[in-house]
Amino acid sequence: MSSVAWSIDIHNWSASEKEKIRSLWIGSLPELPEDPSNAFAENPKAAELGRKLFSDIRLSSNLQVSCATCHPANMNFTDNLPLSQGVGTTTRRTMPLIGVAYNSWFFWDGRVDSLWAQALGPLESSVEHDVTRTQCAAVIFKHYKNDYEEIFGLLPELSIENIPLHAMPSTDNPAALKAWVSIPYEKQEMINRVFVNMGKSIAAFVRTIVPGPSRFDKYVEAVNRDRTGEMKTIYTDAEAKGLRLFMGDAQCIKCHSGPLFTNGSFHDVGVPQPPSLPRDRGRADAITKVLSDEFNCLDRFSDASAKDCAELRFIDINEDKYLRAFKTPTLRNVAERAPFMHAGQFKTLRGVLEFYKSLMIGERKPELEHGKLNDTELDQLEAFLRTLSGQPRFAK
Repeated sequence: MSSVAWSIDIHNWSASEKEKIRSLWIGSLPELPEDPSNAFAENPKAAELGRKLFSDIRLSSNLQVSCATCHPANMNFTDNLPLSQGVGTTTRRTMPLIGVAYNSWFFWDGRVDSLWAQALGPLESSVEHDVTRTQCAAVIFKHYKNDYEEIFGLLPELSIENIPLHAMPSTDNPAALKAWVSIPYEKQEMINRVFVNMGKSIAAFVRTIVPGPSRFDKYVEAVNRDRTGEMKTIYTDAEAKGLRLFMGDAQCIKCHSGPLFTNGSFHDVGVPQPPSLPRDRGRADAITKVLSDEFNCLDRFSDASAKDCAELRFIDINEDKYLRAFKTPTLRNVAERAPFMHAGQFKTLRGVLEFYKSLMIGERKPELEHGKLNDTELDQLEAFLRTLSGQPRFAK
């Protein structure tokens, strides 16, 4: 086929191809899903309090770390580090927050089942914020009393000065656990409620972070209107060929599907284990964690009824199936957030594509069957992936 004919044909899409393309379009993204476990998820005042808490460095032991440290707005709400850096260094890299409200499971391993539970974990992590539950409550009492009470009602009658400041129910910190059990149960529950409401506020803010339209989405609009000439002004032939590969021979769409380019599930894609880090079993270890989590959908702090917690009630508990499996991240803005994979194993987008190409045929799992791609096709796939970048926005 001549290069002229190829240039004409590459932007002509069949009806079934158009349907696939539209399934990836930002215009196909539904409204933000409800979160039955968080009664304040759509409360604008809760979102505003969450926005403030998201950037508050007082919620860290060294007064230097906030949620925004690892999720800065000017970097698409992620960072450029192979491993997240808070008070210390974690064993995984920062996940993107764009469109995270559409997820059912959170963190790379899905060890919590709500966005508000996800917001609470890093606060008590010794390598992230490194603060305790009572310290968090103290910040609310001292600095956010009016904001809190306008949303959640009166703060509990609790003399925060008489509560151990470094107390939380964590077996990883015996001193903090000892201080926690010294607090009467009724007061523990008061502190827990304030802590939970902090998480629900942060979640109300974070759920509004959604992707903005990219050049790909403009291309889809031209496809929808059957305007081949317009398509060619938006995409190069290489980018269009990359889209064809993505949906076709490369089979990327099997895991990176829908308007967020993710199926939200967990896969072991054979990414090498960094020798400097402890062996990470991924989703396999997270199953027990989410089932026993004090803040899961079925817990007393959840606003959901049991019927709203189908994901948790019917969770797949086959640990062997999920050994070394990690969540498929969104590909929206993927070109802006190197390095890649759960521990930043690959420095470049091309490195990721080369990795998939290097997997031996016959040794690949079904979800990793990407065909026999040559270097030119890798160039085209990369060109397409770079068209998925758009300015994140806040849902109304």
